[in-house]
Amino acid sequence: MTKPFIILGAGGHATVIRDLIECLGHEVAGVLTPECSAGSHWQGLPVLGNDDFLDQPAAADYVYALGVGLMPNQGCLRSKLFTTLMTKGLDVPTLIHPSAVVARSVRLGQGVQILAGVVVQAEAVIGDNALINTRASVDHHCDLGAHSHVAPGAVLCGGVTTGESVFVGAGATVIQGVEIGSRTEVGAGATVLRSLPADTRFIPGRPHQGIKEK
Repeated sequence: MTKPFIILGAGGHATVIRDLIECLGHEVAGVLTPECSAGSHWQGLPVLGNDDFLDQPAAADYVYALGVGLMPNQGCLRSKLFTTLMTKGLDVPTLIHPSAVVARSVRLGQGVQILAGVVVQAEAVIGDNALINTRASVDHHCDLGAHSHVAPGAVLCGGVTTGESVFVGAGATVIQGVEIGSRTEVGAGATVLRSLPADTRFIPGRPHQGIKEK
């Protein structure tokens, strides 16, 4: 019997992840969040406490899903939570929406979240804890770094490589063969034609006129 899930977080992404888990036929036992008091409810689910719950013996009775995305204003919260779960030996399964198309040769890390309408093509590699959001497309031979977020409708063309904790904004397009350094942010609607260094922000507009240090 599959262990029930606990979701970390109680925002919009948590709502989507709850739906995904239940769509896959699994039970969601509750949420962990500092934003609500223990014993209260969030969208009908019990709030089991905050991250301190993970230190209790009962924590091993559940599996976990991150209900926080990677957004520019959230820093590295998603990667920190994932690392905490791994350090404590807790299970974070990969979740794939039934409507997603994932080629058989794709290699998926642990805790990957692939949402509705996503396409991941042959020989792509998706790192641990990466999030590929609604109707995004990751083409052949892409290598998406751990903890990265490809936002709704974004497109990574063939052979794109990213470092860790990269954010590709909604509707952005990254042309084939481009490399994006770790922790770099690509703004919504941007078109990236050349490689980007780590720790920069690419703002939409004329191609390669919007690179700024973070």
